[in-house]
Amino acid sequence: MQTILGSGGGIGTPLARELKQYTDKIRLVSRNPKKVNDTDELFPADFNDLSQIDQAIAGSEVVYLTVGFEYKLSVWQKTWPAFVHAVIEACKKHQAKLVFFDNVYMYATSAIPHMTEDAPLDPPSKKGLVRKQLQDMIMQEAGKNGFHALIARSADFYGPENKNSGLGIMVVENLKKGKKAQAFGDIDKIHTYTYTPDAAKATALLGNTPDAYDQVWHVPTTKEKLTNRQWAELIAKEMKAELKFQIVPVWMMKVLGLFIPIMKEFPEMVYQYTQDYYFDSSKFEKRFGWGATKPEDGIKKMLN
Repeated sequence: MQTILGSGGGIGTPLARELKQYTDKIRLVSRNPKKVNDTDELFPADFNDLSQIDQAIAGSEVVYLTVGFEYKLSVWQKTWPAFVHAVIEACKKHQAKLVFFDNVYMYATSAIPHMTEDAPLDPPSKKGLVRKQLQDMIMQEAGKNGFHALIARSADFYGPENKNSGLGIMVVENLKKGKKAQAFGDIDKIHTYTYTPDAAKATALLGNTPDAYDQVWHVPTTKEKLTNRQWAELIAKEMKAELKFQIVPVWMMKVLGLFIPIMKEFPEMVYQYTQDYYFDSSKFEKRFGWGATKPEDGIKKMLN
């Protein structure tokens, strides 16, 4: 049995499809899980109730943690550490391997222009401190007393079935409405993105590769050093839309946060958009022999 905690969404759904190559015993766990494959086992669970974690993991050989809690600092601080602790303990109890799908928030500001798995961990944001705490919790236990875990790390997303992609929300949806594309920071800085089907394929492969455990892996991400302006131009070209930009400054985010609560969460993350942002996945590419989907191809699939 291979289990996805946080099934559905931009990663959980394609991950379930990819796991079908490795097993026909897949358990999907979320508040309202829906089948991706005909043979999927559905396990409804409320992740705010930690007592449900043990039963959700029981009988699993591999557990994929792709949960996305509300994007709010207070929620992250309260929920994430206790949840990950419960998952680790259940995995130990049931002798399950853990695959944690992660982001880049724990890396130091100085690492953002060229992130590798060995980049310094010195997060400048409070959300980054939470993510570093989770990495520390997992990797300090990995390889001890029969417990094995790996971290599959991704850059910012783009791709189909993804409602939380910055490119999707700020560029695609605005262009569809005839509005200006929006952006944070400097749109002429390099920003690499991870295509969600690539991330899912890589995560499934890592989870089914015994010697991949007890390490951090960057999933395949665009090598092309495109700026956010160039990404938006590719999207506009595919959509046959006129491209104009509105840059959203930090002060505007704070004002909008008075009316749109989630906007309060963005100012501390703007440092990722004021400098080049290059996510290096060469470790994975060298080990497994394949790399990321070309941006033009990924954008076409995202839009169609």
